[in-house]
Amino acid sequence: MKRVACVTGADRGLGFHLVRSLLESKYTVFAGRYLPDAQALEALKAQYPDRLRLVPLDIGSAGSVKEAARSIAGSTGHIDMIINNAGIIHRSDDATVLVDMDDEAMAHIYNVNTLGALRVSNALMGLLLQGRQRLVVNISSEAGSIGRNKRINMYGYSMSKAALNMQSSLMHNHLRRMGGQVMVFHPGWLQSYMNGEKDIEAPVTPEESAGKIMTIVRNHKLYLAEEPVYIDLDGNLWPW
Repeated sequence: MKRVACVTGADRGLGFHLVRSLLESKYTVFAGRYLPDAQALEALKAQYPDRLRLVPLDIGSAGSVKEAARSIAGSTGHIDMIINNAGIIHRSDDATVLVDMDDEAMAHIYNVNTLGALRVSNALMGLLLQGRQRLVVNISSEAGSIGRNKRINMYGYSMSKAALNMQSSLMHNHLRRMGGQVMVFHPGWLQSYMNGEKDIEAPVTPEESAGKIMTIVRNHKLYLAEEPVYIDLDGNLWPW
């Protein structure tokens, strides 16, 4: 049976390189495309025309997620792995509690980073349970770790990732009874476009992060446990 994966936020950055790594590992990949003119994905599609499927997907929209799930279900009877990678940061989230906060921006961050991942996993769960791996990979952040928190701002982003971590724990508790697993990654401080522009000050390239994540994912049976794992790129466990 062919191996099948779905990756959200696949247009560029970490998501794009996760898609490419999966294709190199012989997966058929459904790539959630948010940007209609994602040229890198189009070029990758030309390279892997039979195994890369581009699916319009805005995880912040319940309707978009349901439409994408219907499209995917029309092309495959199973999924082995869901990678919830799509996420956002908002510039106004730099505020501390001493100034006015943009609660609408924070609600938008939560809608995408937390509820968006849940929408996708929920919509594709029937297909996932028909697969062999039954693995959900959630891309979180060190900002979501309460145990390591030293921040005084980024309330919206940090709370959205902490909530994603709880979501991962709840889902893992359920999936493990059916031979499945949830893994949660801190992908490093990435040269990503989450803020709208590429963060050139970040030390970790998306390609490097994707490579390390996929190396750990390939050995995911080593991490099967009662509790979900929350790990960094070196395989170190992180406090929730």
